[in-house]
Amino acid sequence: MNESLDRADGPMRYRETFVPRDPSRRHVLRAGGLAAAAMFAAGCDLLSTDPQGRSGGGEGADGALDAKEAPELTRLVKAGDLPPLGKRLPASPMVVEPTDRLGTYGGQWDLFGDSPPPGGGAEVYYEWLVRWSPDWSEVRPNVAESFEIEDDGRQYTFHLREGMKWSDGEPFTTEDIAFAYNDVVLNEEAFSAPPSFFVTGGKAAQLEVIDDYTFRFVFTTPNGLFLEQLASNGAHVLTITAKHYFEQFHPKYNKNIDALLKEEKFDTWYELFGDKGGSLGWIGNIWQPEVPLLTAWHTTEITQQDTRMVLSRNPYYWKTDPRGRQLPYLDRIVRHVITDQEAALLRAMDGEFEFLPPTFYNPNLGTPKNKPVLASNRDKGGYEFVDGLDSTMNKTVIALNLNHPDRKLAEVFQNRDFRIGLSHAINREEIITAVYQRQGEPWQAAPRKESEFYHEQLATQFTSYDVDLANQHLDKAGYTERDGSGFRLRPDGKRIAFHIDVITEEPTQIDALELVRSYWEDVGVKMDLHTIDRSLFYTRKEANKHDASVWTGDGGMRDGMVDPRWYFPSNNESNFALLWMTWYLTRGEEGEEPPEAARRQMELYDEIGLTVDPERRHELFMEILQIAADEFWVMGTVLPIGTYGIKRKDFHNVPKSMIASWRYPTPGPAYPEQYFVES
Repeated sequence: MNESLDRADGPMRYRETFVPRDPSRRHVLRAGGLAAAAMFAAGCDLLSTDPQGRSGGGEGADGALDAKEAPELTRLVKAGDLPPLGKRLPASPMVVEPTDRLGTYGGQWDLFGDSPPPGGGAEVYYEWLVRWSPDWSEVRPNVAESFEIEDDGRQYTFHLREGMKWSDGEPFTTEDIAFAYNDVVLNEEAFSAPPSFFVTGGKAAQLEVIDDYTFRFVFTTPNGLFLEQLASNGAHVLTITAKHYFEQFHPKYNKNIDALLKEEKFDTWYELFGDKGGSLGWIGNIWQPEVPLLTAWHTTEITQQDTRMVLSRNPYYWKTDPRGRQLPYLDRIVRHVITDQEAALLRAMDGEFEFLPPTFYNPNLGTPKNKPVLASNRDKGGYEFVDGLDSTMNKTVIALNLNHPDRKLAEVFQNRDFRIGLSHAINREEIITAVYQRQGEPWQAAPRKESEFYHEQLATQFTSYDVDLANQHLDKAGYTERDGSGFRLRPDGKRIAFHIDVITEEPTQIDALELVRSYWEDVGVKMDLHTIDRSLFYTRKEANKHDASVWTGDGGMRDGMVDPRWYFPSNNESNFALLWMTWYLTRGEEGEEPPEAARRQMELYDEIGLTVDPERRHELFMEILQIAADEFWVMGTVLPIGTYGIKRKDFHNVPKSMIASWRYPTPGPAYPEQYFVES
């Protein structure tokens, strides 16, 4: 199957067409419309049934590969406890081509988290309207069978799969989409404001329901990044909010909501709604067994004081392999809570986890210090490494508060030569050796080399460790006077001294900053660490009370365009200039007007938001990055080399390497539903 894009004579239509498989490429088969019907008629035998309507399958020429559904489901069908397969699948199931080969039914996938309840992640819940391709190069249909972009990006029309069902067997239709959007996303009690990707020109999109399986979002101005944001983390609400279940917790549909609130001991309906699994901007509690889902597995059991959760296959899952065999292959996922990291490492070394994916942060396993011991135990544990390309572009980004309320200190921070001098004073190679086990390379806050947005100047400038050059730039900035202790003085005669906020959950950042503190003292600048917890970190920065702060470098790959926080003051994570960001987002009504260079970046990003053509968006974003290079808003330290996961050798269809990113989100785009255990 191959995605086709029609541009001529009207809207851009994204559909699927059947083409012969290219054996040199592994890609996703997405059946849709007449193409899917033709494929099934040609021999896929997708909905083979006997005269009584029972699902086909069983042992045949291909043995276990002839079965169209898991044996446990066949038994339920024969017992009359489950409808036959033909009545559970949609008219046009999504067809997923396995990474390596067709799998067999059975087995489970054990993995772990570090806090109760076990919850779940992208291995389970990544079933949005659209999805990223495994290589992160394009947005593809998913829950939506197809979509069209019309009116230069002002209208997006989606077509759902007819006959698709929730995990409890109830139909999934546009009625669920309308409930999720109109009654939840646009409800000011549930959402203080709709997610930004639903808003253009200061107004939320209108939802037009055309029929049971077709709907349209209509924006006041073009929304060029809408699909990319719909494919990323945060776009889950539209496909996890089953109306037939959640309407009981909504005052519009339950006239006895007050009695229910009293019974459940909640003050507001939206608190109850969230507690019962409803999304209020986050994934929340959808792991609860009662919540209907569209996912390959859903929770069926929580045991051992919320430290073990079993997710069993969804009998109504709407995807198949190329032979028409219903996915997922695996019977279940078991998520364990392990708070002792050494215990988790030992269990991983014993091969107890079939697959622990690489992640963009992976605090539980994929640290550099753990890799040698895991490598030495591979044969005994029966596992191998899975490489991860971390979309993070920096271990520690240092953001001086250019909008500091002490205007004299803000003046110091806004001096570009001051920032350049501090950057040259950092011995990044020593940080790499001492803190990061010799893994990484000197790097500014800039897209990675692997990114389509790689910008060499932005990435490499001012990274050389040169104390003389550092002093030259600091002198050029005008801070030549020093006090008796050798520290440079501000124009008002005060010592240049400030704190950097760093969260306690990031010990390597703390270690790196201890070194940075000594480097900067060598050139006459006094910096101290302010080590605080995450909640206080956010409280201080939201009040603009921080001198400076550090965070990891999000946005190193394709995610940089959607989240350009470090490249210009674009969102509330742009910690270096939050008042400029506020001015931008409120269109000058609040905040502080930024300098011309930042305003130009904002204009360019606004144009990106109005642009559907990806090539033009790329050109505009590269111009934003060039200005970022010229202005040098923030300092980077070390480029992460990569991350890793481990996979047992009898666990199959996992790519040898995968992208690790919050917005990707790992491992969802790699189709976990086609993973299987060797029987």
